[in-house]
Amino acid sequence: MPITQGVSFDLTLIWAFVLAFAVLVYVVLDGFDLGIGMLFATEPESRDRDVMMNSVAPVWDGNETWLVLGGGALFAAFPLAYALILPALYVPVTVMLLALVFRGVAFEFRWRTVRWRGVWDAAFVGGSAMAAMAQGIALGALLQGITIDKVARSYAGGWWDWLTPFSVMVGFGVMVGYMLLGATWLVMKTEGPLQDRMRRRAWALGIGTLAFIALVSLWTPFLQDGYYSRWFGGWNILLAGAVSAAVMGVAFGLYRSLTVRHHDYWPFLLSLALFGLSFGGLGYSMFPYIVPVEVTIWEAAAPENSQLFMLAGAAVLIPVILIYTAYSYWVFRGKIDPDEGYH
Repeated sequence: MPITQGVSFDLTLIWAFVLAFAVLVYVVLDGFDLGIGMLFATEPESRDRDVMMNSVAPVWDGNETWLVLGGGALFAAFPLAYALILPALYVPVTVMLLALVFRGVAFEFRWRTVRWRGVWDAAFVGGSAMAAMAQGIALGALLQGITIDKVARSYAGGWWDWLTPFSVMVGFGVMVGYMLLGATWLVMKTEGPLQDRMRRRAWALGIGTLAFIALVSLWTPFLQDGYYSRWFGGWNILLAGAVSAAVMGVAFGLYRSLTVRHHDYWPFLLSLALFGLSFGGLGYSMFPYIVPVEVTIWEAAAPENSQLFMLAGAAVLIPVILIYTAYSYWVFRGKIDPDEGYH
C-alpha cells in the first residue's frame, strides 16, 4: 500500500471502485437502449418505432463509452483477472460484441432504405436481445465461479463451462430488466398511445424483474460457500433483510408511479434504483474477490506504480466523460417530437 505525503491510499480498492462504477453506469445507460431494441418487436407501426429509436439516437453510442472504460480498467488495473475471466467467457463476450456491432449497423442503415427496413429492424431487435442475453450469461458464469489453475495462474475449465441453468436464468433476467428500463425511458420520453402502452408493459416487466431478482438472490448464496456466509452468517442476515426491504420499497414506489400517480420521470428513476440495489448486492456478495471465490482484487492487481500512473489519467478522463454525458442528456431532455428526429 503506497504512502503519499503521509496519507495511505489503497490504490487497488480505488481501482475496484472505478471498475464497478464504469460497469454500473454502462448497465443503466446502455441497458435502456438495449431494452428499447427488444421492445421494438412489440410495436408493429413504423411511426412508433421511429419515435422509439429517436428517443435514444442522440445518446446511444456515447453510452457504450463506459463499456470500453470498464474493459480497459479490467485489462490495465487487474491483468490477472482479465487473463482468467476472458478465456472462460470468450463465447458470451464475443457474441455480445458482435451483437453490439450488428445493432449499431442496423441503427444507421434502417434510415437509409425502405425496402430493407424490416430486415434492419429485425437485426436491431436481434442484436439488442443477443447482447443483453450474453451480458447476463457472462454475469451468471462469473458468479457461479471459474475453474483456475492457481499454480499456472491460468483458466483450467472447459469451453462450455459458462453455459449452465443459472447463467441462462441470469441472462433472461437481464433481458427483462433491460426491457423494464427501456419501457420506463419511453414513458418519460413519449406521449399519447405509445406512452400508455409502455406504461402497461413497464408494470408487467417490473413484476418479471422482481421475480428474477428474487430467483438470483435465493440461488446465489448456494453457488459458493463464501456467498452464503456473507449474507446469512451472524448479523449479516440483518443486511440481507435491509436490502430486501429496500427493494420492496422501491418496487412499491414503481407500482404507484406507474398505476396510481402516472408520473413520467419517477418510473425510470425507480427502475434505475432497482438496478443499483441489485448491483450493490452482487458487489457485496463478491467482495473482495474479482474471480469468485478464487482471486481477490489485491491478488489480481497490477503493480502499484502502474495503478498510480493510470489513476492520474482516469482522474482527468472520467470527469470529462461524466460532464459530456450529463450535457448530452441535458441538451436532448424532454419529450420526443414524432415529426422530428434522427433521420
